[in-house]
Amino acid sequence: METELSKKLGVEHAIFGFTPFPAVAAAITRAGGFGVLGAVRYTAPDDLSRDLDWMQEHTDGKPYGLDVVMPAKKVEGVTEADVEAMIPAGHRQFVRDTLAKYGVPELAEGEASGWRITGWMEEVARNQLDVAFDYPIRLLANALGSPPADVVQCAHDRNVLVAALAGSAKHARHHADAGIDIVVAQGYEAGGHTGEIASMVLVPDVVDAVGPLPVLAAGGIGSGQQIAAGLALGAQGVWLGSLWLTTGEADLHSRALTRKLLAAGSGDTVRSRALTGKPARQLRTEWTDAWDDPSGPGPLPMPLQGLLVADAVSRIQKYETGPLLGTPVGQIVGRMNTERSVQAVFDDLTRGFERAVDRINRIAGRSAA
Repeated sequence: METELSKKLGVEHAIFGFTPFPAVAAAITRAGGFGVLGAVRYTAPDDLSRDLDWMQEHTDGKPYGLDVVMPAKKVEGVTEADVEAMIPAGHRQFVRDTLAKYGVPELAEGEASGWRITGWMEEVARNQLDVAFDYPIRLLANALGSPPADVVQCAHDRNVLVAALAGSAKHARHHADAGIDIVVAQGYEAGGHTGEIASMVLVPDVVDAVGPLPVLAAGGIGSGQQIAAGLALGAQGVWLGSLWLTTGEADLHSRALTRKLLAAGSGDTVRSRALTGKPARQLRTEWTDAWDDPSGPGPLPMPLQGLLVADAVSRIQKYETGPLLGTPVGQIVGRMNTERSVQAVFDDLTRGFERAVDRINRIAGRSAA
């Protein structure tokens, strides 16, 4: 499953795996793909450095990358405390009332939230990059689009390729103009922040818009057949995120959440602003329903919503409050019905890809190679 891009990066298969878990990212790389570690949860540089040290020791010298959440434009002089002060009291009361309704206990005194969306802040993301550029990462991806021009230049000076996610051809052209090396065309089906155009339409639109710039297909991909489809649409690889959540190497800290993912169907997700303030696909729960209910106050814009619900999400996860327990995940969750190792998932992907290519060759009247 080699493409021009995978050869350039020195990987066997053009499968790029995004994950917040170092063990998963390393396993993807060892399996012959390209593991990409999500950095948004690393608010302390030492924690990121620790996990990148671990990655170095467990990737067998093969390439890997880092994904940050970094705004293209900087807002000067705004601190997290300033943003917290903008959250209306009524929204805070709505959170308290909803948690009380489901009997979610408080965190222990002095216990800090384990989940905070602060990686969107310029200072946090730049601290992450100060650490990351000390390691031999081969790719820097940004989930919020094109990073600032000086960051792109800094990456290129270190021979690091830069990727940016796009939900439309217009976004993709903006990335190309900003000097991005790879565009990730992320369709409506994807987990997390996503636009409104489905992958089957989006991928060829983006390929046509930015060619010959390499494009990765993302959103709703979880089988070898779907990988083959993405490459047939003109992509030079695929970007997979949700699929790794139910692997044995993933550290969700909640068996109850793993069970919910394994039991969920493709129709059990919702695109909601409940988590971060921007539309993000996630498991549909009574928590997302409460925020999307017209009778409630409605979600705040990003980043206010993420800061508002940080402690609540930590409490829901810690105490495994079933009706409220969820996570960002794409519609591919319907295929994630067994817990397997990363290598087992990878083997299924490559075998499925081979079967799909053989089938197309037969349809085209060509014998399989």
